[in-house]
Amino acid sequence: MTTTELRTAVPYREVRDAGGRVYRVGETDIDIMGRKRKWMVILPWVGMMGISSAEYAFASAEDTLHTAHSWSSLHIFWMLGVWVFFQAAVAFPTGRLRESGRLPARWAMMFGAFGTLLGYLSLAFAPHVVVAYIGFGMFSGTGAGMVYATCVNMVGKWYPERKGGKTGFVNGGFAYGSVPFVFLFTGYMDLTNFRWVLVGAGLLLAATVAAAGCFFQDPPKNWWPAAVDPLRPPSDPRARRALRMNPPAVRQYTPKEAWQTGRVALMWFCLLCTSGVNIFGIAFQVDIGEEAGFAGGVVATAMSLKAVVNGTGRGVIGWLSDRYGRKRCLIFVCVVLGLAQYGILWAADIGNLPMFLIFSSISGFGGGAIFPMFAAMTADYFGENNNASNYGLVYSSKLVSGLLGSGMGSVVVSHWGHTGAFTLAGSISLFAGFIALFLSQPGRPRAKNITPNPQPLGEEMA
Repeated sequence: MTTTELRTAVPYREVRDAGGRVYRVGETDIDIMGRKRKWMVILPWVGMMGISSAEYAFASAEDTLHTAHSWSSLHIFWMLGVWVFFQAAVAFPTGRLRESGRLPARWAMMFGAFGTLLGYLSLAFAPHVVVAYIGFGMFSGTGAGMVYATCVNMVGKWYPERKGGKTGFVNGGFAYGSVPFVFLFTGYMDLTNFRWVLVGAGLLLAATVAAAGCFFQDPPKNWWPAAVDPLRPPSDPRARRALRMNPPAVRQYTPKEAWQTGRVALMWFCLLCTSGVNIFGIAFQVDIGEEAGFAGGVVATAMSLKAVVNGTGRGVIGWLSDRYGRKRCLIFVCVVLGLAQYGILWAADIGNLPMFLIFSSISGFGGGAIFPMFAAMTADYFGENNNASNYGLVYSSKLVSGLLGSGMGSVVVSHWGHTGAFTLAGSISLFAGFIALFLSQPGRPRAKNITPNPQPLGEEMA
């Protein structure tokens, strides 16, 4: 990666479209930061990989942590719920601080790296479970939330004309990075080495996050790529189709204005349902697999497949949403995620390992694909300038879904068994798909509400 030192300011101009939205044009990515904007896809992707193992591989370490520290399984599942709670809780305040300029992207990544390291150290050396709740649940979750909010919103700012595929790719890092740690925690870590395995993992992942964050930089407010005219259809067929299927926001909404449209509440509820189902699957897929009699190594393979497809699904659905529209793809993902829960339950009931692996992978696809859809849709609906804060509002639903999916999920399993719990999870996801039918871009009239001019151009002159 090369950096070019700029000696003079590059002229730019601001233009307005028919709806009054302002675009800052004339500056290229190299003019602004001295390197191609593709690095603002690659580096956030690396940063996301550095925080993923805490959520996606944590359940794989349950047995070792339970034996080593004498923590109950209920404590461990609630600990994951607390981690998810704080990861979501900081999304909105991080966005506000970032957009006000008081928290540069690089500093947010450094804080995230420190929290990641502190979380693994607490799992290794906590003298009491309360210390683990604080170190892993609170500090690691907070650090991960700062990294997540920074990385996801960074790519949308640099690719305002074609954000779906890029956002999905970056979001995929949140799952890919956990794959080696699933095998590490299930196949290598034991009572003799668990402390050093956790410390080594924490040091490696913290260094990864910090190194990626060193090169982060935001574009100016209202920035638009110099090669894409915001007032005319772009020449690039990919960008042209993406803008046609997902037109940019009619203006830049503040968080208060975005909330008043009513769309944020709908998106919040949809994400609450789907992310809760996703976290439930992460937490209890190992349990239902072991209950079905599948070997521990096979269950680890299923979790790894789930993580790989989870990450791949985020990139694929982002690309598809550029071609077919975010709303259509979101509804499709909700249905897939819901049906996959029924499939996992059916495969476990009959003891069919191949089908269990297939439905686990499908569940991973659905559970991962929901996040880039909401991230890109938030920018499409409310603009890029306040996207970190606006997406923070939507993403805050994970405050509740993490506790419901992991902590309350364990309560449901204990009372209704896996049959009742997985059936309920599938039904919740299907209901979220129904709610998504009511989403629409604020400020833009629907085609069916547009009436033709009773006097077409020219008739009044006849």
